[in-house]
Amino acid sequence: MATVAESKALRRLFSPRHIAVFGGASAHEVVRQCKALGFDGQIWPVHPTRTELDGLPCFASVDALPEAPDASFVAVPRQATVDIVRQLAARGAGGAICYASGFAEVGGDGLALQAELVQAAGSMALIGPNCYGMLNYLDGVALWPDQHGGQRQSQGVALITQSGNIGLNLTMQTRGLPLAYLITVGNKAGNSMESLVESLLSDPRVSVIGMHIEGLDDVAAFSRVALKALRQGVPLVALKAGSSTLGAQTAMSHTSSLAGPDALYDALFARCGIARVRDPAGLIETCKFLHVHGPLTGKRIISASCSGGEASLVADLAQPRGLDMPTIPPVADARLRAVLGDKVNVANPLDYHTYIWGDLAAQTACFSGLMDCGFDATLLVLDYPRLDRCRADSWGTTVEAFAAAARYGGHGATVVASLPEDLPEEYAKALMAQGIAPMHGIPDCLDAIAHAARIGAARARLAHLQPLADVVPMAPAAPAALDGSPSRLAPGDDRDSQTFSGGAPSHTLDEAAGKQALAAFGLPVPRGQVVSAAQAADFADSLGYPVVVKAVSAQLAHKTEAGGVQLNVPDAQGVRAAVARMAALSDRFLVEQMAGQVVAEIIVGVQRDAQFGLSLTVGAGGILVELLQDAQTLLFPVAREEVLHALQSLKSWPLLAGFRGKAAGDVDALVDAVLAIAAYAQAHGHTLLELDVNPVLVLPAGQGVLAVDALIRLSGEAHG
Repeated sequence: MATVAESKALRRLFSPRHIAVFGGASAHEVVRQCKALGFDGQIWPVHPTRTELDGLPCFASVDALPEAPDASFVAVPRQATVDIVRQLAARGAGGAICYASGFAEVGGDGLALQAELVQAAGSMALIGPNCYGMLNYLDGVALWPDQHGGQRQSQGVALITQSGNIGLNLTMQTRGLPLAYLITVGNKAGNSMESLVESLLSDPRVSVIGMHIEGLDDVAAFSRVALKALRQGVPLVALKAGSSTLGAQTAMSHTSSLAGPDALYDALFARCGIARVRDPAGLIETCKFLHVHGPLTGKRIISASCSGGEASLVADLAQPRGLDMPTIPPVADARLRAVLGDKVNVANPLDYHTYIWGDLAAQTACFSGLMDCGFDATLLVLDYPRLDRCRADSWGTTVEAFAAAARYGGHGATVVASLPEDLPEEYAKALMAQGIAPMHGIPDCLDAIAHAARIGAARARLAHLQPLADVVPMAPAAPAALDGSPSRLAPGDDRDSQTFSGGAPSHTLDEAAGKQALAAFGLPVPRGQVVSAAQAADFADSLGYPVVVKAVSAQLAHKTEAGGVQLNVPDAQGVRAAVARMAALSDRFLVEQMAGQVVAEIIVGVQRDAQFGLSLTVGAGGILVELLQDAQTLLFPVAREEVLHALQSLKSWPLLAGFRGKAAGDVDALVDAVLAIAAYAQAHGHTLLELDVNPVLVLPAGQGVLAVDALIRLSGEAHG
């Protein structure tokens, strides 16, 4: 969390009493934009040779200013930017926005110069460099060197973006989204994303915080602020760009193919109740819905339109988004039938036809019947006619009726146009003023409702949610690859990896050693023993048939493909034949008791990421891991409730729950097994590189689970 001094500095920057501007044309534009937006504080242009700027007297230097400015916009060349920031910090200024480019984004000496800039700022708030600036529409602050499309607001949504152009585009939206702040951060040299979010949380006028994120520097710190926002009831919405590899990973384990870097961000956002959207339109629509209605307590919706085509479209689009469209309750059903008559089929979604079109009283009664359902969101599909060619009088009657119904007990009242351009901005603003969410496009509308429901569900679990654990450093530290890029083994490479991250030593435990290590933390494994070829048949006789025979070697990460596994061996003769076939692979063999009735096969894996540290993945296991790609990823620390929720989110969950009359799996034992693997991972967090337990065989309820294969790779040289 930010210190008191950091928070105070950011508040001074965001809501300044006075602003200093440095530079020529860009500084001049900041002055004009502040005046146009109605900033009522003092503006102090600073220029070494000019006497005035846009009618304001210029000051020759930082030292010549009347006092330390709360906010500064610095639009001078990069080296001069560093010098001015140093002078501002020495003077006790609140914060600075650095417009210049040529810092870390260009590499080379830009990296060193950016480090010098951060050092020069000291405890002063710093946004940028290489950023467009900041707009505070609540207080009329435009630290912004260009035109923009926003206007003054009394409350609204704050948006933070790493891209200046995306930020500019967002101000130009005509969808009725009330913008409170627009902050571009560029290189993020100074204040982090989480510090900006935390500062915005202190402003009660901010209803929602939307973020365009290219990357996070400290995911654990971000998670702490995100949970603070969840507790405070300020929804967070994230547009995460990019899915490139964030750290050194290998592809020895199946888990690496299931839980890529983007899945880790998904896990972070899901854990913290953050809505993840995929494009700027989704960002706007989700923020807009949350601004009006906030998080929802459920995902039940009802839809009405005067078209059967629109009704079926809503139904088709709602289902894949996990939204429920329940049957209309009896009381509401009777009310709707009374007003619509016997020519209309009363159902959800509702096609109310055009019999009552233009009839204010009848439409009000119809929409009140929708509100009587008490569902979480009530949608009216309504596309306005073109105002340059058509009249919209009767559409106004429909909206008036819907608004009247919503005033008397409406839930999540929403008007959605099937085509975004069919809901003009003036009507969108009028709807919002009446507490109705004006939504542009049915898919984005339904996405927003689904996000609001998931945020509401996260708030309900708030007591069980924990922030992420800080990343445990490796011991020994892994040096970077010589070319500066992460080292990665080719998929299917089964050799014992002696290096990771470009040269640091690592070693892989053989299956038997891996199982033994995990069993010490409570993971159930089959009865068995490592024996020589000569001992294999006698041991199998003592164990009882059928048995499994496996070649044991740390070089065999994927034994099945190498021919190192024989299942369902029925007798001693079969054991002798199996070890003879595997003799070229190893002179040591693991003989284990074959599991009986199996309900499902599950993979449980742990991988390491440079940013996120260790993460845990559960999914459909066995030979279908990559084919099905049915997995959920969790971040540490892992709670029991999270494991169960992840399992229930799998497409293969019905197998565990008991599919079509078949026996249900021992889910409690499976959760225990996952937590045992997580406990091992946490205990070895300073050396664990990757871990795969595939598969964990889930037996019928009450009979437990068995982990029948394990791969563990640790940093450092193998011993013994």
